[in-house]
Amino acid sequence: MILLNDYLRQRFGCKVYKLALSADVTCPNRDGTLGTRGCIFCSAGGSGDFAVGPCQSVARQIEEAKARVAAKVPAGSRYIAYFQSFTNTYGDPAYFRRIWYEAIKEPEVAVLAIGTRPDCLSDEILDLLAEINAVKPVWVELGLQTIHPASAAYIRRGYDLPVFDEAVKKLRAIGIEVIVHVILGLPGESDEAMKETVRYVCDAGVQGLKLQLLHVLKGTDLAADYEAGKVPIMEMDHYVRLLGELCAELPENMVVHRLTGDGPKKLLLAPLWTADKKRVMNAVRQELVRRNLV
Repeated sequence: MILLNDYLRQRFGCKVYKLALSADVTCPNRDGTLGTRGCIFCSAGGSGDFAVGPCQSVARQIEEAKARVAAKVPAGSRYIAYFQSFTNTYGDPAYFRRIWYEAIKEPEVAVLAIGTRPDCLSDEILDLLAEINAVKPVWVELGLQTIHPASAAYIRRGYDLPVFDEAVKKLRAIGIEVIVHVILGLPGESDEAMKETVRYVCDAGVQGLKLQLLHVLKGTDLAADYEAGKVPIMEMDHYVRLLGELCAELPENMVVHRLTGDGPKKLLLAPLWTADKKRVMNAVRQELVRRNLV
């Protein structure tokens, strides 16, 4: 495996920072097409709680996002324009064409990253992705979370596993790099079940992996289950050990984009230990060093 920061330095020759942007779109799991309450863990912000507000142009969002990290960004750095919240291929392709081109025209933007669902990739959207990928690299991030049907039903994912398989095939056929989100710690899943999901993703021919610990956020339906005692929470030692075991199995060319994930502190109900990100990342790095993985 290779960690994202190392991969970006190798590829672009400099530090690359992610800018979380909002396309001001919705999701079929919220607009009534599949449901109205979203996935069970998803906040009101559509998993984009750290993005700049959607009421501004993309160019303005980029400037504001750059300002947020300016104090720690060295000269010569570049950026990933990341459309994160909700489903960023769900809507009018003409609209996406406008905002995606607006993002990549910024000279310092090295990559366009698009978070979406596998069931929201029309032929017209795929053609547009291929077109833009010829100008600047495009990464598509797919929220799979789990391969297990019972877990997928519980989180209200809204599509079956073959839909994911087909989406990956179509994206790879047009040269798009694919990153897959996996949630660790879903209720009822053993360590082996989580490993099965990660193995499946690695065998799917994708380029990147995001490992996300299940966070319980205020205002979600998951929070109600947690407060009712239905959602066991993984302890830090368990999570760090599991990450080490998972990373030891990853192919050497798999880019790991995330090892923990962040829940906004104002919304986080559990696990509260994740709020101390420095402590968590130090523990994770120590585990990876112990296993000679970094």
